[in-house]
Amino acid sequence: MKDRTAGEKGFTLIEMAIVLVVIGLILGAVSIGKDLQRNAEYDTVKQKFIDQWATAYNIYYQRVGVVLGDSEVAPRLMVAGSAYAAPVGTPISGGNMAVVPSPGAICQGLAPVGITLATPSATLFAATMHTYFDQTGIRMPPGRAEGSEDRFAYLDSNGNPQEIQVCFRWNAPATPEGAGNVMLIAGLTPDLARALDQMIDGKPDAQEGMFRQLGVVNGVAGGPGISWNTNNTQVFGAGAGSGTNLDEDQVVTVTAVYKMNQ
Repeated sequence: MKDRTAGEKGFTLIEMAIVLVVIGLILGAVSIGKDLQRNAEYDTVKQKFIDQWATAYNIYYQRVGVVLGDSEVAPRLMVAGSAYAAPVGTPISGGNMAVVPSPGAICQGLAPVGITLATPSATLFAATMHTYFDQTGIRMPPGRAEGSEDRFAYLDSNGNPQEIQVCFRWNAPATPEGAGNVMLIAGLTPDLARALDQMIDGKPDAQEGMFRQLGVVNGVAGGPGISWNTNNTQVFGAGAGSGTNLDEDQVVTVTAVYKMNQ
């Protein structure tokens, strides 16, 4: 009995400690790898979708001389300007713009939730972005697929599919997030919105800069900014509120406003 047990050896405490350390390093590497993969995906969203749509918008302006939906013979310098109904007998500049709401957004198909489409005109105003870009020979960004160039699919932090959609709109004066021609970007998870804001403006501020959150009122000039008012623990479709979603649920999404240069 003594001879048989003498040949049997177990793991020492040092060996077990080394194994646990190796397992911990592997798990840490996997976790860091997921974060790096997500950051790379967010860079792809900006470079291959958001930036390309901003470029396509600017190319349209350079080639046609007006922005999307504006009249080429009587430009108003606003997206869907041909559909803008100014009060009879009044100019369209200055404070008079504020008394009439925005003519609405130009999208590829149905507008995102909370966004109103501009009413097309038979003679001056086309219905979709595809029409405008096709008429001028401009190739739209590839997006998700042919016919869905305005959309981009990605995975949220819980591994569920999400979809971004872009539209263009003119914001009238007194619009909460500021006036001017903007790109509306719907379907952003809060962490993706903050990442894009950091890349575009240098800091994630929901009310300042070129990239802002839809519906967030701009603050006092020179004052402190505010954080994006949603986070990844909130229920999809419910907007801001308590964090009650589960780890396997879709992450809540927000809509951002990207100010255009033209």
